Amino acid sequence: MNVVLMIQSLLIGILCYLGAVETPWMYGVVGGYYILGRPLVAGLLIGLIFGDVHAGILCGLAVQGVFIATMHTGGTSSTEITYAAYGGIGLAMATTKDPAVAVTLAIFIGQTFGLLFYNLRMAGFSYYNHKAEKACKELDKKGLILNQIVYPQIVTFLVRAVPVFLAIYLGKGAVQALLNVVPKVITDIITVLGGVLPALGIAMLMNILIKNKVELIYFFFGFVLIAFAHLNTIALVFIAATIAYLVFISQGNEKTKKTAVASNAVDNDEEYEDEDLF
Repeated sequence: MNVVLMIQSLLIGILCYLGAVETPWMYGVVGGYYILGRPLVAGLLIGLIFGDVHAGILCGLAVQGVFIATMHTGGTSSTEITYAAYGGIGLAMATTKDPAVAVTLAIFIGQTFGLLFYNLRMAGFSYYNHKAEKACKELDKKGLILNQIVYPQIVTFLVRAVPVFLAIYLGKGAVQALLNVVPKVITDIITVLGGVLPALGIAMLMNILIKNKVELIYFFFGFVLIAFAHLNTIALVFIAATIAYLVFISQGNEKTKKTAVASNAVDNDEEYEDEDLF
């Protein structure tokens, strides 16, 4: 029994639980889902747990790029990002520490087991919501607390921490054995596809945010500065902020001129209007 791996897997499972949107200990959406639940933050924390922060952040960046445009429509979701982050990155860090492998595992875990346990949790919550409603009608304060807080948190912990713990602890050997058996050409294909998927995620995000194709100029300008001028991201942020401010001022001045022209036209009509004619 690998005690070290067991502790590491348990810590990652607990972090997956704390990163859930319905977990109150990290203020739910604020500190949990939108901070601990993000793959980039998960990569940092998993890197600290495995003693390799650099590899953890690289895996987190790759997985974050894939899921950067993930959206929830109502209560439905095409993937479960916290399972993908902690399950995929954790299992990759326990085996190869390869970002491409982390992306592949994250997609597999997030879109299969993640969605399965996500829907099981939703079904379980519907039962406790019915019990909590009944407790409210009967003025049962204890029953309300148990069915609205205690029992749902137990269910959340069981369907998040336990599966991720088992996936990392029991899956390390299986993944490592599979990678050892698979031909090198297959692992090369996985590496290439793993590198393309983050770019696909960023492209999906751009498709959502960019409404006017002219705005792509700013993206390509920033890409050229990073790729060829070798500017760091901090310098690029200041350049982007300056350009954004200049565009904002120019658009504001243009709107002011249009408003002034429109108001002058109205005033001129009133100036030459002869009230005796009407």
